[in-house]
Amino acid sequence: MAESLEARVAAALSQIRNPRLENDLLSSGMIRDLNVTDEGRVSFTFLLAPEDPATLVRSARSAVAAIEGVRKDGIKISVTNPAGPAKTTHAPPGSPPASAHMPPAQQPVEMAGLGKIIAISSGKGGVGKSTVAANLAIALAQAGFQVGLMDADVYGPNIPRMFGVNERPAVIGGKIRPLEAYGVKLMSLGLLVERDAPAIWRGPIIMKIVNQFLRDVDWGQLDYFIVDLPPGTGDAQLSLVQATQVAGAVIVTTPQEVAVGDALRGAKMFEKVGVSVFGVIENMSGFTDPETGKTFELFSSGGGQRLADEIGAPLLGSVPLQPQLAVLADVGQPILVAQPESPAATSLREIAESLQRKTAGRSVQLPILRG
Repeated sequence: MAESLEARVAAALSQIRNPRLENDLLSSGMIRDLNVTDEGRVSFTFLLAPEDPATLVRSARSAVAAIEGVRKDGIKISVTNPAGPAKTTHAPPGSPPASAHMPPAQQPVEMAGLGKIIAISSGKGGVGKSTVAANLAIALAQAGFQVGLMDADVYGPNIPRMFGVNERPAVIGGKIRPLEAYGVKLMSLGLLVERDAPAIWRGPIIMKIVNQFLRDVDWGQLDYFIVDLPPGTGDAQLSLVQATQVAGAVIVTTPQEVAVGDALRGAKMFEKVGVSVFGVIENMSGFTDPETGKTFELFSSGGGQRLADEIGAPLLGSVPLQPQLAVLADVGQPILVAQPESPAATSLREIAESLQRKTAGRSVQLPILRG
């Protein structure tokens, strides 16, 4: 199936790199409010900082104009300083005048109904980020908080499986009704697409998914809104911080250096967009034999603390390897529910307490629920 005109425009803009940010225009968040009509008209807001080369705007216009199906007289680019007013660039000679009143780029807004928004991120896949996000959400819900969990990992939406839910959410009054399990309200792309559907998503589509999950889901009044992000520093992360005020991020890593190096880039990304990092969680930190009491460091040791020291954030905790943790997650039984007194569950509960204190939530002792 042929690519849509919008997809081709987005692809063209993603080929232009900003040398200052060492990233392309879309991934760096310089393009806002992209609109492509069936008639070939293209408009968007271009965030150009004073230190950025002005040639980037011309390059963007040329790249879009070269696309078959785009009307060269229908390209409108509103250029704005991220901290200043917008102005619309002049159209080529002979074209209709562009509107001088195009709205400035959308700024992140505070969504009071979502409570404290906490992003759970990792530099690479396979470090247990979704497992950590799921259990932290459950720990906060067990404490009596109203908690929502948004699965923004569009490439690997595993939250439905971990919570044992798979029915399609209802739409009532134009709002999507989130599912609920273990006291946590849930929304995931995995609930809306077929299980074997390939995740081939371009930047603009990911932005729409993130915004729809934020605005078009009936979350109710929450105390905490946990967002499980995909690995890396891509479109989902940028879409989230551009759409709403994120209270802070939590970086999940494993002890080995290769994971720590990737996680460092993730932490630096949040720093660049003005989101504080609450701290680091070291997952799979070691295994203690219950019979001998001996601890085995299967994935090296100390990586979480080294990462925390490098980014100037605390180590929120280390989650030990737990037998059957992955098996239980696969059948929809998070460790905090299935084995609430296990070492991993205890560590995750303590981390949730630390997050609750950092976000100035009400002081509640998180309970130990016995199975």
